[in-house]
Amino acid sequence: MTMLRHTMLLSFCAAVALTALSAARAADSDTTTPPVATETTTTCTDGKIWNAEKKECVAPEDMKPAETTPAEGTTPADDKAKTEEQKKTEREIDDKLYAAAREFAYAGQHENALRALRAAYNQEDPRILNYMGYNTRKLGNIELGMSYYKRALQKDENYILARSYMGQALIEQGDIEGARVQLVEIRDRGGENTWAYRALLQSLGGERTTY
Repeated sequence: MTMLRHTMLLSFCAAVALTALSAARAADSDTTTPPVATETTTTCTDGKIWNAEKKECVAPEDMKPAETTPAEGTTPADDKAKTEEQKKTEREIDDKLYAAAREFAYAGQHENALRALRAAYNQEDPRILNYMGYNTRKLGNIELGMSYYKRALQKDENYILARSYMGQALIEQGDIEGARVQLVEIRDRGGENTWAYRALLQSLGGERTTY
């Protein structure tokens, strides 16, 4: 194989991989189903979240397990395994906090949604940043909300849900052209058949959507 053909093949493979990655991220951002109401919004009060394991309402901050000190005699390998297990636990807790935040937001409890998001381990997760932006915006601080959207896109420029929410904020500010730019970005990043694209398109056409 000549060097030219080899280079062309590598370029083609890279393009295919990038397209697949964009499509996967687009699909992951296709929020079409409203969150199902749970005890978090039907039973709990004061921003608490229903803990299915404990069968009780707990504060978002108490979703995290108590920190423990390393046991005497543990090896570096033990520590590494524990670290991986800890990371898995943290991701699971963040998933629960994010789900609770969505439920709060859908019920119009935006302050409670922000409290749940602030309790997450990974404050640089694009979905956490994006939803911080959304709930902040809904509480009337559009500028601060926009800063969260921008941070989310700095972490992942292909996170099209943040582009959709940003476009909505731009429409509220009267920047229709800026919103159209985000619509094109969503389309060009493989998101034309997603909720993120349809929601922003409908908003540009004068139709309001439920986030």
